[in-house]
Order: sequence, then structure tokens, then C-alpha cells
Amino acid sequence: MEMMIRARRNRRTPAIRGLVRETGISVDDLILPVFFHEDAEDVAIESMPGCTRWTVSGLIAEVESVWKMGIRAVVLFPKIAEELKSANGAACADDEGLVPQVIRAIKKACPGMCVITDVALDPYSSDGHDGIVERGEDGSLKILNDETVEVLCEQALCHARAGADIVAPSDMMDGRIGAIRVALDEAGFEETGIMAYTAKYASAFYGPFRGALDSAPKEGDKKTYQMDPGNVREAVRELLMDEEEGADIVMVKPAGPYLDVIARLRDETTLPIAAYQVSGEYLMIKSACGGGWLDEKAVVMESLLGIKRAGADMILTYFAKDVAGWLK
Repeated sequence: MEMMIRARRNRRTPAIRGLVRETGISVDDLILPVFFHEDAEDVAIESMPGCTRWTVSGLIAEVESVWKMGIRAVVLFPKIAEELKSANGAACADDEGLVPQVIRAIKKACPGMCVITDVALDPYSSDGHDGIVERGEDGSLKILNDETVEVLCEQALCHARAGADIVAPSDMMDGRIGAIRVALDEAGFEETGIMAYTAKYASAFYGPFRGALDSAPKEGDKKTYQMDPGNVREAVRELLMDEEEGADIVMVKPAGPYLDVIARLRDETTLPIAAYQVSGEYLMIKSACGGGWLDEKAVVMESLLGIKRAGADMILTYFAKDVAGWLK
């Protein structure tokens, strides 16, 4: 055959493929979500094989371990004791609470680690919702937006005082990015960043995470504040609001089923985009690989490559430690 153009020439050897590769995964792209509690023992998380709910000392050892592997960012998710939960989640702003203790401990043991904190009420709420719940006379539930934002500002300030580098509001209340930015700035924390959960969908992929922290809603669902999975233009609207209110990083969650949303936001913003490969995505891969049907390393790396290719700059993934090891 006489052909001037043969695309396969650029695929002929590993060296050539490396030269022309458009997208890659680096350990610098990875954020490791970590779970912890005040109990006396580390606990293997049944709903997320390979993941652990750490004691404070166990978590510090884990952070030091992943730092040596090259991971430079962790995001904190606490399991809060039942007796500390309340209708307004007030314990979230306790300067001597579990999260501030952990932030200070990480910064003492590993000063260079970027500490990102979850800002939402669900771990602290006796209702299990991300906001304060009001019950109507007919028994219906309403999540109070403005009252919740006031508490979220106090929570963000608590984390900033403890030394958090970035606060990450995951609640999806309207106006909370701007309110938190003002609260941080007025308190002298102008350098504390905000990673906005910009497009957080009311997804069926969160189930294993809720098992890890026992944080599922006691009644109802989260569809009045998390986004409808059928919408993408709405994600752009949320993006424009978060940009205007002062977000430093925006996020799409989940990642894998919403690659089109990541790509759309990439076209609309110059801000860095984070994508969260959530617990359901993790468990599906683990289950298929545990059954011998898929090669775990190959599938994980391909899944993360797809998220990066769609336009994400950083990825929150429970596979971060595995990937760091594979990349070495």
C-alpha cells in the first residue's frame, strides 16, 4: 500500500509512545482521602476493602508513610462519636475537637503536607444531613441554607486556626463559598485556600463512604441540595458562582461517571479542577479485580488517566497510595 501518513509510526516503540503521549499521571496529581476516629484501635472498613479508619496515632504514621512515597496532599474525613452529634452540628467548630487535633498533629509530624479539610455538617449532625434540618408540620424536611452557612463559616475558621491549608466545603449550600472567603479574610486567614465542591451530584456512588463514617441521612435524601445527575449546564452555573465568590479550586464529584462535566468545566474556567474518584468507583474496581476479572494496576491507572484527560488537574482517590507505589 502506498500511504504517506501512517499513524502507527508514532506507536511503534515504548520510547516513541512516551514522546507523543498527551496525558500522564504523576504522584503530584494525587490527593489521598483519609478516615479517622477517636477510638483506641484502627478499623478495617468493611465497605471499602483496603481502606482503614485510623486512630489519631495510626493516621499520623500513615501520613508520614505516604509523604515518603511522594504524596503531598491529604483530605480529612472524621467519624464523630454519636454523643457529640446535634441538630445544628455545633461540635464542628470546637477548637479542641477531633479534626483540629488531627490537623495540628499532621502539621507537627509532617509540616510540608498539604492538609485539606471537609467542611460540612453531616459528620456532626444527628440528622445525617450536610445542613441544619427543619421539619414541617406535615413531616417534610427542609435543609436551612443561610443558617447552615453561618455554622460552616465557624467550622472553616476552626480548621484554619488549627493550620489547615485548604478548606473544602462539600455541603452544596448556596453562597457558602463567598461567606467562608469573607470570614477567613476578616479573621486574617487570607492565605487559606478554598476547594469548592462545585458540581457535587446526588449520586448513587457514595454508599461505601457513608458506611465508612456512618454518615447517611437518618431521613430523606440529599436531592434538594446536591445536583441532579441529569444536569450539566447547572454545573456551569455553579462554577460561575463559585468563581465569583472566591474559590481557588473547583471540584467535580463523582469523577468517572461525570467525565463530560469535567470536560465542560475545563472549557469554562482557568481555575484548577479537582475530581473525586468516589467510594463506589473504588469498590467496583476492587470487586472486579478481586474476582480475577480485571488487572487492578492497569484498570486503576487507565481510570485515572481518563479523569486527567477529561481536564482534571488533581484527583482525590483511595488508590493514591497504590498509584504512588506503582509510579516509583
